[in-house]
Amino acid sequence: MIFVENENVTNPRLNLALEEYIVRHFSAENDYLLFYINEPSIIIGKNQITIEEVNQDYIDRNDIHVVRRVSGGGAVYHDFGNLNFSFITNHDINKLHNFKKFTEPVIKVLNDLGASAELKGRNDILVGEKKISGTAQFSTGKRMISHGTLLYNTDLNEVVNALNVKPSKIESKGHKSVRSRVANISEFLEDKLTIEAFKSLLLKGLYAENEAFETYRLTEEEWAAVHQLKEEKYDTWDWNYGRAPKFNMQYNKRFPVGEIDVRIFVEKGRIQEIKISGDFFGKDPVAQIEEVLVDVPYDRKSVEKALENVDVTQYFGALEKEDFVNLLVNA
Repeated sequence: MIFVENENVTNPRLNLALEEYIVRHFSAENDYLLFYINEPSIIIGKNQITIEEVNQDYIDRNDIHVVRRVSGGGAVYHDFGNLNFSFITNHDINKLHNFKKFTEPVIKVLNDLGASAELKGRNDILVGEKKISGTAQFSTGKRMISHGTLLYNTDLNEVVNALNVKPSKIESKGHKSVRSRVANISEFLEDKLTIEAFKSLLLKGLYAENEAFETYRLTEEEWAAVHQLKEEKYDTWDWNYGRAPKFNMQYNKRFPVGEIDVRIFVEKGRIQEIKISGDFFGKDPVAQIEEVLVDVPYDRKSVEKALENVDVTQYFGALEKEDFVNLLVNA
């Protein structure tokens, strides 16, 4: 395991570009660990419709970044009290969607520090009934990112102010509000530490789990490539917001794999345009399914035939094809 030093960068666009650069260009012979802290920002899941996840007026007034990441899952709020970790490893089908595997060392260190943490639900780390961390994954097919956010001393009121949290998500968690079910790790520690001191202790604990740790600093050429990726992708409106889909019908349902939202524009009995979004996790881009369904007659038999050779688990995780078809045709 090699720890990659991010040189105290706090720009979320640059940190996400760095993370993607590592997974796509660093040697597959090694595993890598990255820590980063972001300026106030909303990080959008790969499959989400940005304008529906954020309180745009509020984030404009408060200069909050909005950046889309390459992994699925839901939108999260970052600030200087939030520590983000990322493991970059070879793709392993047994580790994809297996959040327990890569959160174990983090949870162990949290417990050693006095916070009785455990993985619960789909991808959350909790202390008692309070969520302190959310996690997500992305795979290129050869390499994968398993990353998460640790609420250490973040402004939890801003989580509510900056995000538009859908009622279906609140109901699925069995709580009345987002604010009531999240907490900062610092609340559970006897010793009051700065986030930098917490980061150092976490890193020390992870080093103890793997004595072969090394630290790596990017070269000037590598940083130049990371900045180029930031400018060409993470700085662009197309990546972070994209166009809002045209539709004349919308169906939405929360499954165990996450929320799936489908917008379909039907004209003369055929699907002319379709947009699939949500906070689900998947290996392959849902744009591939969207392409398969364009120009298909909008009836159950035609939709089933179009999806006959499509493995929906590659896009959504453990979802039955019949359940997906039922959503598409509003059955």
